[in-house]
Amino acid sequence: MHEHEWRRQIVNEMHLRRWPVLRAPMVVVQQVRLVEDAQRDAEWAAWSAMPGGGEVRRAYRRHVSGTLAGGLAFTWERHSEASTQTVFAPGADTATPELGAALAWMASLPGATVRATRLVIVADDAAAQQAMAHAAPDSPLDFAPEDMVSCHVAGPMRIWSDFRIGADGYGRMLVAANGLDGGDLTRAVQRLQELGSYRNLALLGLPVARAAWPRLDEAEADLRRLGEALTRKDVRDDDLMAQLSALSLAIAAVASATDYRMSATAAYALLVEERLADLAPQPIPGFLSLGEFTQRRFLPAVRTCAAFSKREQQVAARAGQFTALLRARIETRIENQNGALLASLERSATRQLRLQHLVEGLSVVGISYYATALIGHVLEGGESLVHFDARLAVGVMTPLIVLATWLGLRRARKRLLDPAASA
Repeated sequence: MHEHEWRRQIVNEMHLRRWPVLRAPMVVVQQVRLVEDAQRDAEWAAWSAMPGGGEVRRAYRRHVSGTLAGGLAFTWERHSEASTQTVFAPGADTATPELGAALAWMASLPGATVRATRLVIVADDAAAQQAMAHAAPDSPLDFAPEDMVSCHVAGPMRIWSDFRIGADGYGRMLVAANGLDGGDLTRAVQRLQELGSYRNLALLGLPVARAAWPRLDEAEADLRRLGEALTRKDVRDDDLMAQLSALSLAIAAVASATDYRMSATAAYALLVEERLADLAPQPIPGFLSLGEFTQRRFLPAVRTCAAFSKREQQVAARAGQFTALLRARIETRIENQNGALLASLERSATRQLRLQHLVEGLSVVGISYYATALIGHVLEGGESLVHFDARLAVGVMTPLIVLATWLGLRRARKRLLDPAASA
């Protein structure tokens, strides 16, 4: 059969991001890295061919799974802008040589880490309390009591964490399975890790919004000054247009630099809400729950990013409105100038018509005068042959000559101005 070129890709997509089955006790170490496009090939080469005796069981361009040197299971997942590397070590010891070697190799991979966690899974609450009681200072289970977050998630499973970065650069979390096992435990821990990863990726938009916020303040101040200048007649339109164009370019530069990050923050925030709803945190008296911890600072940060995006759009729209007003002002001024020019042309045409009529009148007088003089000379020459009064004849003929001259000039002008009449 003729397969679509994307069929296997979309089918394989449904099988990606699968973890090995988790069973307490176990340590799960995960890193989330932002990887640039230029680094993708080097990252793929590192994961698709494991060094030092590692084994790859499944390898796609977006997912690799297998075992590292020392027998530790791992998964690598590629996201749109980040990559997630996860190592699974049996037992509750976070300082084994095999795990240390695996983390050292992961530290050499390309990309900038945005989240790194050590998650220790134990069988029940009693084992968790014992592990925390015997935790050495600065160890992965040495939590700060004032920042402790603890609650039940996904049913009976309980978590403890202070959500702080330890001296080793990793966040720490303790999980008591409390009867969850196999696939249920695996899915719950995976959702818990995805919640933290998407939360950090969403919060990447907050520093961007804070850094760009003063630029919007400056743009609004410039818009206020330009708005005042628009009402003044002594400010040149060319100067206003140049300033508005420069300001619009500055606003567009802010949008170009921040739109992707703000859109990503909004998308990641929806995923955080979904994962939090799937985990369904249940509070425990005396402790801050995972839901409260997430809602307390995460939602204000997301809303700050949303407010920044809305404000950037409003500033851009306001700049567009000012540009439209300036164009309307320029067009109105041009129309007024055209109207004044047309009125001047009309007055000039009226004066030319009057002058033309005056010239025609003078022409009638001049032509009639010369015609009468010529006829008078003729009559005076014939006066000796025929007895009549030449002066009287000239006097009688003068009105007729003037009328004939006027009618002739009028007809000639009509033939020149009316093409149909001349045809």
